[in-house]
Amino acid sequence: MVNPIIKLENLNFYYGVVKALSNITMNFNRNCVTAIIGPSGCGKSTLLRLLNRMNDLIDNTRVEGKVEIDGKDIYSNNVDPVEVRKKVGMVFQKPNPFPKSIYKNIAFGPKINRLARGSKLDDLVEESLKAAALWDEVKDILHHSAMELSGGQQQRLCIARALAMKPEILLMDEPTSALDPISTARIEDLIEDLKEKYSIIIVTHNMQQAARISDFTAFLYLGQLIEYDKTEKIFTNPSNKKTEDYITGRFG
Repeated sequence: MVNPIIKLENLNFYYGVVKALSNITMNFNRNCVTAIIGPSGCGKSTLLRLLNRMNDLIDNTRVEGKVEIDGKDIYSNNVDPVEVRKKVGMVFQKPNPFPKSIYKNIAFGPKINRLARGSKLDDLVEESLKAAALWDEVKDILHHSAMELSGGQQQRLCIARALAMKPEILLMDEPTSALDPISTARIEDLIEDLKEKYSIIIVTHNMQQAARISDFTAFLYLGQLIEYDKTEKIFTNPSNKKTEDYITGRFG
């Protein structure tokens, strides 16, 4: 796989004494969409949160192995997790806008991190909302509460909020599982557009979604990476019987 942006090497992860991930070695490619699939409890979200050190916020967890982004091990002692999270944005399963105006939702991160102020901040808010395909719907109500938006709009707002921090990588943890089919289709179209500028990693339970939007797919089972390849190969001619059984609905 050419030009990886993230490299994982012999990655193990523990919640207390429970080993949640075992010996995961894989690369994530730049400007691609990579889907992580597998049954509930297989370690998908744990793996995703390792990529921006969100698991640091959970007590009694431990990481072994390497997670390199642009050639730098993000778990080195001299690396600030806050800097990692600026580079690696995250969108969660349920839309979680701040109880503030639409404008303030987008401006909050850049403002406290001093990325922009004044008219430059206005421009950044507009640019981020346009990138998330939301600007035309909210440009006249920027100072209304984000809580007034529909679920699909709120999720696009959360994507815009992540993009406002100028990340290189966007992590998405089942970003459409709480949405209706029309909102889901809009987010999927948006992901397709965003990969021109960002490297996107998405956890999804939805096989059809993984097949539709991703370039590469990783199948996890019981904390192990069973198979990782081009999406077309995974879904039409998987190398591993377990992958085939999962994709065809025999378990999971």
